[in-house]
Amino acid sequence: MKLTAATVSEIMDSAVPNKTKFYFDDDVVGFGMYRTPGGTGTFFAEFRPVAGGSKKRIKLGRVGTLKANEAREAARKAISHAGLGKDLAKDRADERASVTVKALVEKYIDEFVAVNKKASSAEFYRIMLRKHIEPRIGTTKAVALTRVDVQRAHAAMSKTARISANRAMKLLSAAYGWGAKIGYVPEGFNPASGVDLNREEGRERFLTVDEMKRLGEAMIEAETVGFPVNAGDAKHAPKGQRIKMHPSVTGAIRLIMLTGCRLREILHLRWSEVDMERGLLFLPDSKTGRKTVVLSAAALAVLKEMPRVGIYVVAGDSASMPDEKPRADLKRPWAAITKRAGLDGLRIHDLRHSFASVGAWSGLGLPVIGKLLGHSDVSTTQRYAHIADDAARRGADVIANQIADALGGK
Repeated sequence: MKLTAATVSEIMDSAVPNKTKFYFDDDVVGFGMYRTPGGTGTFFAEFRPVAGGSKKRIKLGRVGTLKANEAREAARKAISHAGLGKDLAKDRADERASVTVKALVEKYIDEFVAVNKKASSAEFYRIMLRKHIEPRIGTTKAVALTRVDVQRAHAAMSKTARISANRAMKLLSAAYGWGAKIGYVPEGFNPASGVDLNREEGRERFLTVDEMKRLGEAMIEAETVGFPVNAGDAKHAPKGQRIKMHPSVTGAIRLIMLTGCRLREILHLRWSEVDMERGLLFLPDSKTGRKTVVLSAAALAVLKEMPRVGIYVVAGDSASMPDEKPRADLKRPWAAITKRAGLDGLRIHDLRHSFASVGAWSGLGLPVIGKLLGHSDVSTTQRYAHIADDAARRGADVIANQIADALGGK
């Protein structure tokens, strides 16, 4: 048969064979596919080397990873190269033997993640590679890496970053899974699979009213009179010397608190995405895709006070320059503000949790909170269910107390 998208689809939809079944293309001699009893379909190319000898077969890729027309073209090249005396099977084996762990992960990020996922995900993976994987096992040949090597590397990473060590292992495992499909490592070979990871406990930190007040006072001090140099250890600070923070910094923190947005959503927010008249933010590419944020009067007031110094709401170092880029983070100012407020260890993401917790405590339903936060999965909002239960209990007490009063004749 001619192996087209339609015929391949028919083969894959048919009953699973009892033993591996081969199908050959009647157009390109040597091009075919086979389906295993497990249901997997794989494209291949067969050819006889110019120097003679038995036929060689190389896998081109799995059905689903490669389209039929892509596999056909790959087979055509493989067979024509064989006719020129090139042994693609040997070339692929040589390439497989030479690729390092670093190169394999880089290829996975550049050829798969950067194409199929958000740019922020690719950048995060590059950081994981550079900080954790490369220093410890980056130069090891990908096919020579053992599970013992990976477990030891994970243990070394965990001494300084327990959670990031887990993320690095998941990245490594995904890279090997992808590499097996492409042919960089043998199928089923994944030394990162089954590695013992560090225990992770979900961390939920909600600010109290008093903590919010302290945070607000620290931000007001930071943007007006400024913090003393070495504010955390004033006895070593030069007398009278203070450093003020740009209102974009404190404004960004207030916006996160008042909208429940993620840090990157605020740092990457453009003025063109703000509708002051209708009180809306139109985020083109949040973590869950396109997203509209409803602004409260308090959030609108913060936006009106934000200085317009470029295309981004939160001005960065390159504001108003031709190649303007969004601010990268708020690490230093956030550390100074939380230290001044006596809230060491508080994360910026905890502000998003606090926004949701106030909503749940106030009696808003979980669907409303999920919509405000932009959750694509209702199960994500369930972490605030216990707070919502407290609000429901207070409501039940109000209703029941009135009924009890009536029943008791009071």
